[in-house]
Amino acid sequence: MSDRLDDLERRIDELRAGVRKAMRVKDGAGARVLRAELRTAERAWDALVSGEQPQAAPEPPRLVTVREQVHQGLRLLGAAAQPRLIVAVSDAFFGGTIRSGQLTSLRRDEERSFRSSPAGRPFYLCAALTDRLSPARGLLTLSTWPLERRVVGPLSPRVDFLTCAVAVASHDGDDERTSRLLARMARNIPGATDAEIGPPDRGRVIEAARAELRVHAGRDTRDRAELARRATAQLGDVARLFGAATLSTIKKERAK
Repeated sequence: MSDRLDDLERRIDELRAGVRKAMRVKDGAGARVLRAELRTAERAWDALVSGEQPQAAPEPPRLVTVREQVHQGLRLLGAAAQPRLIVAVSDAFFGGTIRSGQLTSLRRDEERSFRSSPAGRPFYLCAALTDRLSPARGLLTLSTWPLERRVVGPLSPRVDFLTCAVAVASHDGDDERTSRLLARMARNIPGATDAEIGPPDRGRVIEAARAELRVHAGRDTRDRAELARRATAQLGDVARLFGAATLSTIKKERAK
């Protein structure tokens, strides 16, 4: 026991000195790590002196960031979506805490991050691209999706909405929030619901959405393929994710 106490006391002294040094050089992150180790060592010392078994500190709950919650929502939806739909999906299926206003500057932050460290993150939240290869206002996508899913032609907003409706109806979730979300979406799909009061039938929503998708899918797929070819030929890495601000941007990209 004596040797163990001596070792702990030496370690505590080293950690205290390390904390002081980190604070002097204004290394806040390093100081926090050292303080956490110091508290663990001090608890072990107290337990050894009192004869108690040291208890492991409980793991703090992991904070899910705004961008991670948006990523969850977009992965479930599987198509470009507006912030209010992403927020609703995050709330209904993941107990999310985000608000639409928090997504306003998110794409710009993601672009700055990509420019400073390309491919430094496993994914980026980026803009859908219009037929002018500019960022579509209020439509978010994931960088991990192929270009054909990140560009939007004339029919794409409707196709993406129907795709999202199928995803929401197909995903497990039977509480009031998921039912309200599905009901709102079903009201905009012919044949997905009727005048009866109550939650919509999931199978009926999926069937109605897929029926309309069959009408639009062929034309939309061709339009997106053409836009993806143009984007690949005319845009650089940054613009392919976040859009070309102007036609001059495209000319500069092509000149590289």
